[in-house]
Amino acid sequence: MQVAARDKVAGLVLAGGRARRMGGRHKAFLELGGRPLMAHVLDRLRPQVGRVAISANAERERLLMFADTVLADPVPGFAGPLAGVLAGLEWLREEHPATPWLLTVAVDTPFFPTTLAADLLTAAEREGAAVAVAASGGRMHPVCGLWSANLAEMLREALVEEGLRKVDAFVTRLSVARVSYHDAVVDPFFNLNSPEDLVRAGSMMQNPTEGGG
Repeated sequence: MQVAARDKVAGLVLAGGRARRMGGRHKAFLELGGRPLMAHVLDRLRPQVGRVAISANAERERLLMFADTVLADPVPGFAGPLAGVLAGLEWLREEHPATPWLLTVAVDTPFFPTTLAADLLTAAEREGAAVAVAASGGRMHPVCGLWSANLAEMLREALVEEGLRKVDAFVTRLSVARVSYHDAVVDPFFNLNSPEDLVRAGSMMQNPTEGGG
């Protein structure tokens, strides 16, 4: 299943957040277990997809140490993760038109499943959905989602013409497949929003029974 996903899916790390609660420090370069957070995320993402890009507006030159392609938001203003998704979809349409799906993950979710691409692709194809999203702990995590490349035009219109900013609001317009992860000891979508979260993530790496809920 992983091989099939690699043939059909490109990966995008969303790293465009302002990280206010991290004191403005770029999350990609925060150290977790002695390595940059971005390195942990890419270690999980690369085996699952055929190619990888990073979405970011700051530190773009530095981020080239992790990937050959770093995409800036294609719309003006700080439009949030939806603008990053659009950057990835338009990158596929323009440079990799044979790749039908884009898997997005956030730079601050270093524990996402190593089967995420295959799981979401299976669900999307089974249900004929335009997007597949992960869920855990009774919550959906649409930033960790699989997006049809055909959504680029619709998403650009929503961002530019409507000023839409919330990922959830866009997803509700689409046919959605959901994949729930219930059995993991650590919440695979635990995200690092504060220095305390970073400390907790370090403890979780050493002792997964602490969990992330």
